[in-house]
Amino acid sequence: MSSTTLRLAVVIASVREGRFGPVVAHWFAEQARRHDGFEVDVIDLAEATLPLALPAVSPLIEPDPPRPAGMVDLTRRLGLADAIVIVTPDINRSYPGSLKTAIDWHFTQWDRKVVGFVGYGGSSGGLYAIGHLREVLNELNAHTVRTYISFPRYFELFDAEGTLHEPAGPEAAAASMLEHLRWWAGALAEARAAAI
Repeated sequence: MSSTTLRLAVVIASVREGRFGPVVAHWFAEQARRHDGFEVDVIDLAEATLPLALPAVSPLIEPDPPRPAGMVDLTRRLGLADAIVIVTPDINRSYPGSLKTAIDWHFTQWDRKVVGFVGYGGSSGGLYAIGHLREVLNELNAHTVRTYISFPRYFELFDAEGTLHEPAGPEAAAASMLEHLRWWAGALAEARAAAI
């Protein structure tokens, strides 16, 4: 990795059985690998320990609390990321509880980072989840880019091998979002380094 390469974490938010998230995440990760300037890390929340009971101390007082052993790798990888893309379905007009738990266990890992979204679902294409996530991540001092990718009726858009039937539109949307992510990630990484 060169000194100018930015780290992009692609987070698979859903942990439910039979989920489609890995298909969408791996499609996006491939788009990101084709885009110059990112080292891509796919993070699957299903591989982390995500206890619902949070630490008793506020993250404002203790921003990096002790975490379960099964969360250490997730924390490290989020911390290393310059940009984060969350791949999420709509669950009851919002995002999965697994993602909320992962967000709430972390504080400094989101601070002054840039975040993008890839949504998928029925008719909404994940837009309810994306809208809620913008509010939550703003509270954690993250910057969410305006551009996003949405897959309404995703089950009709991908074939059995996870390939899009009509890739041109989604690939153009991915290229646009990645360009915004790269700009913001570079600017924020430089600002974080200057503040040390």
